Amino acid sequence: MRRLEQVYNEKISGELKKEFGYKSSMEIPRMTKISLNIGLGEASQNAKLIDAAVIELTKLAGQKAVVTKAKKSIAAFKLREGQPVGCRVTLRGERMWDFYDKLVSFALPRVRDFRGVPDRGFDGRGNFTMGIKEHTIFFELEIDKVEKVKGMNVTISTTAKTDKEGKLLLDLLGMPFKK
Repeated sequence: MRRLEQVYNEKISGELKKEFGYKSSMEIPRMTKISLNIGLGEASQNAKLIDAAVIELTKLAGQKAVVTKAKKSIAAFKLREGQPVGCRVTLRGERMWDFYDKLVSFALPRVRDFRGVPDRGFDGRGNFTMGIKEHTIFFELEIDKVEKVKGMNVTISTTAKTDKEGKLLLDLLGMPFKK
């Protein structure tokens, strides 16, 4: 069992149960998955960017990234249906807990002028999405070998019913929200 998962089971679940008055332990919100996504619009002209993004995302996640392809052709963007436009990976279980711990403990504090994560990324059902402008904040990537700095989306899916429950869950798990 991972460090953060153990803290969740021993302390955080009890606090959430007490705060919201859940009757069953199955009602207590928990993380279900973390989805990482890198979108590369310019990959339609340069195929090497996709290969580099897949390798880098695989290093970050510890799991093979999948190439995403365009669903429609868009002439204004010189995009054809089926062309690669990004990559993504979905983490569950131990890899999810490891990535979340790494994100909160090491990566976010490395962001320049970091003042906290804005809490406006909730979707109304307790899931949280945040954008990272530079994927080089993760220590697995060797900055010298990164050709192009890419942004990425991190979506944390929870079983929380409301944003308030989801925010408290992530707050107790160490997400540094702005005050």
